[in-house]
Amino acid sequence: MTPCLLEIVGLQACIGAERRLGPLDLRLEVGERVALLGPSGVGKSTLLRLIAAELTPQGGQVRFEGRDLTGWSGAGLARRRAVLPQSHAVAFGLNAELVVALGRAALDPDPQGADIVAEAMAQACAGHLLGRRFDTLSGGEQARVQLARVFAQLWDVEAGLLLVDEPLAALDPGLQLELMEAITGFARMRGHALLAVLHDVQLALGHFGRLWLLGPEGGIRDLPADAGDERVRQALQALYRIDFHRVDTPDGPALVPARHRRSV
Repeated sequence: MTPCLLEIVGLQACIGAERRLGPLDLRLEVGERVALLGPSGVGKSTLLRLIAAELTPQGGQVRFEGRDLTGWSGAGLARRRAVLPQSHAVAFGLNAELVVALGRAALDPDPQGADIVAEAMAQACAGHLLGRRFDTLSGGEQARVQLARVFAQLWDVEAGLLLVDEPLAALDPGLQLELMEAITGFARMRGHALLAVLHDVQLALGHFGRLWLLGPEGGIRDLPADAGDERVRQALQALYRIDFHRVDTPDGPALVPARHRRSV
């Protein structure tokens, strides 16, 4: 029997001095797309970093492909999962393609590396940035290059795990849609599971199959990403303390936040 790709069992961690995350029990199967939503400061990025093995939990386990994360080598994990963090900063004035090539660092030798870097940049809508210095790029251009980096990392891998933390922050709506379609399309083509921290409810509902709703108390609700499901509307209202109106559009139902805050 094939093990679950990602299994979280009794996971617990501290968020600052007073808030706790968990205990959490969650599963993510090969090829699934999950959006992680919640108010600012509840621990979404902390959870992603725990799953990425960048933080050590205070209790419980994170198992990847049936094995506890502590049993993976850094290089082995890098070949099966990629992480796109919030920050796009790079310490040195590297050309864009060299930043993308960092995603191939765990491979030596890598005879197809240069071709894969170019293809990954094209798929991330960054092909026109070849030869440009990363530190001279706009925020949106840097986001494209960093997205190409994680594409290059998992380019020749199937059924891996892609973790992205607010990949569309501060981008214009057109670029948000363009890059979201690039991310979900890349994951779909290779059978990768995708877990993304998002703030945009409509993007989450339109591009993902499930929602993990992380609340201030440190627990998670696992629901389908279905704007027509009344459970989803009620859960989002409780999570963000605002009303959501269901609106029928040519693309299906959507949930629109009300102007007023919901009374508590």
